[in-house]
Amino acid sequence: MRSFFGASNIGALIIAGCLLSHMSLSGQEQKKAQAKRLASVDGIAITEAQVRKESADDLESLELKRLKEKASFARNEQEILENALERLVEEKLLAAEAAKKGISKEELIAKEIDGKVPETTSEEIESFYEQNQQRIKTAKEEALPLIGKYLRKQKASSARQAFIETLEKEHKVIRSLEPLRFDVGTSRRPAQGPASAPVLLVLFSDFQCPYCGEMSETLKEVVKNYGKKVRLVFRQFPLASIHKFAQKAAEASLCADAQGRFWEMHDLLFQDQSNLGEKDLKAKAAKLGLNTTAFDKCLDGEQFTAQIREDIRAGAAAGADGTPALFVNGRFLNGNRPYEDIAEIIDEELSRKK
Repeated sequence: MRSFFGASNIGALIIAGCLLSHMSLSGQEQKKAQAKRLASVDGIAITEAQVRKESADDLESLELKRLKEKASFARNEQEILENALERLVEEKLLAAEAAKKGISKEELIAKEIDGKVPETTSEEIESFYEQNQQRIKTAKEEALPLIGKYLRKQKASSARQAFIETLEKEHKVIRSLEPLRFDVGTSRRPAQGPASAPVLLVLFSDFQCPYCGEMSETLKEVVKNYGKKVRLVFRQFPLASIHKFAQKAAEASLCADAQGRFWEMHDLLFQDQSNLGEKDLKAKAAKLGLNTTAFDKCLDGEQFTAQIREDIRAGAAAGADGTPALFVNGRFLNGNRPYEDIAEIIDEELSRKK
């Protein structure tokens, strides 16, 4: 992945300029800067440290915004490159096939693509209108010709794609552009599977998110079926703005992890998402037979808030903006995906290892 800190990202750097400048200082310089007077009232100083403490939540939101913008730039850049590459591959294939047949590229397209687009019938147009009537805002007599053009365009696109796929089988096409990968750290995070596994799955999840509960079941099947070929790492991404119990549930899972029982607590939390209050969390710890005194002290003392904040930042830096968010060897799969989607990427990654 290209560095974000290039010329084309000056705007994003300006947005967070003050924050970045502060972050770039050494420890001693930061202490000096934080002790700096920014104002005084009746001789009583207001220091930078006080101002930063007062604005901590806003500064954290700004930092998350910066990280997400960086990831968004990387995704957009990758999409632009992939689309441009496919256009060039397609052009080369058409030119090669035209030369092979001794005709112009335009003649080839007219014969093999345009000439094979089936006519759109009035029945197809009427059927499309009936199926999408609620979303169509124009009068029927105005909509029908537009629908006809739309359906023909779709058929032409399908015909072109089918012809290009045929040409790819007849010509040697090698693509070397790597998929976009984010470097998502996994150190000291709950994990299943061998560290040497060729495929690393990193999940950012929220215990109050219903889609995350569904995803956890899907990933159980993935881990079961792929065995030692995959390693699953869990990272916290509580969406506190919409899930008021998610933060404490995340802390509870890590307090259980401190006693070597993360995955058992993980399962209990997802199995009972309607009961994630602090009393419920402590009851779950007792149900698992944990040392409740140590667990309660851990939960009440918010011992893992810093680690959860690190996870949220790591997720934002990799483009996560909701949950669940899964990374397969750094490749981002957003949202609650079916088993088949995940397996497809895993299989592709395994084939790259051969």
